[in-house]
Formats: sequence, C-alpha cells, structure tokens
Amino acid sequence: MQTVSLPLRTLAWVACVFCFCLIAFGSFVRLSNAGLSCPDWPTCYGHVTWPVKPAAVVKADQAFPERPVETHRAWREQVHRFLAGTLGVLVLIEALAATFATRRRFALVIAAVVLIGIGIPLYMQQSYVSSSIIAALGETLLLGIALFWRGGGWRRIAVLALAVVCFQALLGMWTVTWLLLPLVVTGHLLGGMLTFALLAWLAWRLSLRDERSARGAQLLPAVAVGLLLLSCQIFLGGWTSTNYAALACGVGASAFPQCLGHWWPAMDFQHAFILLRHIGVDYQGGILDATARTAIQMVHRLGAVVVFVYLLWLAHKAGAAGMRRHAAALTVLLVVQVLLGIGNVTLGVPLWIAVAHTAGAALLLFAVVTLLARSHALATLERSR
Repeated sequence: MQTVSLPLRTLAWVACVFCFCLIAFGSFVRLSNAGLSCPDWPTCYGHVTWPVKPAAVVKADQAFPERPVETHRAWREQVHRFLAGTLGVLVLIEALAATFATRRRFALVIAAVVLIGIGIPLYMQQSYVSSSIIAALGETLLLGIALFWRGGGWRRIAVLALAVVCFQALLGMWTVTWLLLPLVVTGHLLGGMLTFALLAWLAWRLSLRDERSARGAQLLPAVAVGLLLLSCQIFLGGWTSTNYAALACGVGASAFPQCLGHWWPAMDFQHAFILLRHIGVDYQGGILDATARTAIQMVHRLGAVVVFVYLLWLAHKAGAAGMRRHAAALTVLLVVQVLLGIGNVTLGVPLWIAVAHTAGAALLLFAVVTLLARSHALATLERSR
C-alpha cells in the first residue's frame, strides 16, 4: 500500500463520517416533507438562511405566493444545503491534495470547480441553458481526469468523488426546479450513497496496511456482486419513498407479511416504473394510482429478500475466510435493516424509523464497501507475490 500522511487519512475519514450524517439528515428533510420548503436555490426565499422575522415572511409570501413560508420546514432544507456545501469543501480539499503533485491535473480541477461555480449565478438569473452547459463542461473535466488517469490509484477516486459531489449539487438544484420529480430525487439519494461509497473506499485505501495472509482475496467477485445487488435495492427503496409507496400495502397486521391482506394483491407494473414523467408537475405526495404504488412496494420487498439471502451468504463466506468481525457486523446490520423495514410498514412509517432505515442502508453499503476494499487489497497482494 502507498504511504500517506496522517492528516490526509484523517481528512478522508472525517469526510466519510460527515457524508453519512448528511445522508441521514437529508433523509430527515425528505421524509418530513421539507424537500420543497425553499422554492428557490441556492437561496431560500431569496435569503442566505431563511426568512424568520414577520416582515421577511410577508415579503417572501408575496414573492412566492404558490408556496407560503413554513419556517419549521425551511430551516431543514437550508441547513441541509449548508451541510452539503461543507462536504463539498472537504471533498475538494481531498481532490486538490490528490492532484497537487501533478500541476496540470491540479489546474484542471480548479478550472472545473470554477466552471461549475459560474453556473450557479447563471442559474439564479434563470439562464438555465447557459448554466447547464457551463456546469456540464466542469463535470466533463473532472470525469476526464478521474477516468483517464492511469495508475492514479486512490487519487483518481478522490477526483471522481468531487465530480459526484458537484453533480449532487446540480441534482439538488433540479429537485427544486422539477418539483420533486421521482427520478431526480431518487438520483439524488443514489448520488449521496455513491459519494459515501467512494469516500469509504478512499478512506480504506489510505488506511489499510499490507496483509501477511491473502485469505479473503477470493471473495472479491462475490463482494462485487453483493455491492451491485445492494445498489439496486437502494434504488428500489428510493423509488418507493419518492413515489410515496411506503404505505401502499396498508398499515398494521394486514400490511405484513401480506399486502392489503393478500399475498399477491392487484398491481400495475406498467405505470409503476416509468422513469421519465412530465416536467412541471408537483410530485409532492405522489401522483401514481394505488395499484402502481403497490407494485413498487412489492418489488422492493422481493428485492429485500434477494439481498438479505445473498448478503447473509456473503457474511458466512467472509467469516469462513477469517474476516469474522466484518461478517458479524454485516449480519447484524442485515437483521436490523429488515426489522426497520417491517416497522416502517406495520407502524405507519414513523419518521425516526424511516430515517433509521435510510441510515441503515448507508451502513450496509459501508459494510460491503469495507469487505470490497479488504478483499481487493488482499487480491492485489496475492498478485504481487
């Protein structure tokens, strides 16, 4: 493994933990129906913070009559933006540290961030096309550095994480512009999870030491499949939430293990998974019929069964390969996540359980990425012998 300084490793772990907290808080914002509590971006009713004083609230209501100020929700959305900006700074520092030794890449990273930054005031001036083009140029620069940096190792991951964080900011902007369009909101959740996975991978790459034993190296393909299955399930969970399908099977005893009192209720798969829908529609509260939401809920449940069985098998294999602590952590997280999912349905999606369910998905992702980083390090060591 490449030796790195302690401050850089510390920064990597701080960014990783901060990203997890941001995912949990973002879930709280979305599940408490505060996602459109600021009708503009990146300001909130034209304020850097949010309107609080009576005169400011009256002025904001006049400027945005279609969405009156709800201070108890507006602060959640704007604080979430502040936290996201802080994470962006942390990831930017990582990317600059990763490219500092190569002046050309260092300059390109700065140029890319400047381009994306220029897009923000253009968006605020409603120059949406110009803003998107300039931001796309910045994103292309970052992706080009990350994808074509041969032998970059952890450094290219740092740049890729910055590209994803910048794209997350654009998704946050489009979330407001397109009024909680399910594909954009789900993409925002997936982007947050991808950022977390990249930061976790980066932190482990900077922290793992050479192993004397290569046990566990053979797990690499199986862990990669587990990561793919878990990612699909996270998408299904986000799609369930953004289409307000969490209670499609009812509440209480009739909602689980059956759905609406049936093992196979009436479902509309045709309309359940239409990714691109009408722009300009307010999707808060959802627009799908009950049968389409039921289809989404049932597919999410079936996916949960597949992921649970596979990851439980993977935990067994990891334990047999000598990674007992990783296996135990993965098993515990799996069981807790299933219980939280059942609690969501039977108790009517209490806010704290719903937020914990999202946080649990992030922790499961962290556990699988940890296994991936460990098995990748072992496989690399084995090939070098």
